[in-house]
Amino acid sequence: MSTEEPQEEDEDLQYFVRIGRTDLDGTKSVERSLSEMNGIGRRAARIIADKAGVDRTATFGRLDQETIDTVVETVESFADEVPEWLTNHRNDYFSGETTHEIGNDLQMSRRQDINRMKMIDSYRGVRHKRGQKVRGQRTRSTGRTEGTIGVNVEEIKEEQAAEEAAEEGDE
Repeated sequence: MSTEEPQEEDEDLQYFVRIGRTDLDGTKSVERSLSEMNGIGRRAARIIADKAGVDRTATFGRLDQETIDTVVETVESFADEVPEWLTNHRNDYFSGETTHEIGNDLQMSRRQDINRMKMIDSYRGVRHKRGQKVRGQRTRSTGRTEGTIGVNVEEIKEEQAAEEAAEEGDE
């Protein structure tokens, strides 16, 4: 009898919840599944759950469709409901608007911003072109991309052995 009860509960569970073009895991809590979406972190997920009036620890797939629709609307209108400093795309270069990008839109706008910086040869664009660090980190000892760092002992021994063999050949 105990094996039938979980099956009935699983029938109510929606395993995938679709927001925009992203499938979220319905077996996790609302906060955890929202934070898996690109552009939404833990703080934003908590704010979205509070604005939608949903318990953030509730299982996302067990919510009724109306509640899920409320969460989706809250995610889409996130930039309008929060302070400007909490958004992830402030003062767009062309429109000057402040938006909060999510999903693939975030990756696309970030790629466009980087390409624009490269094209106008700004300092950050040049650093992106060269593959160097962009945000002022130290590069004297870290961020090296070449193969060897420091002394290669095996190579030195091989060179010494080659020199000794050349000296013996000269004698």
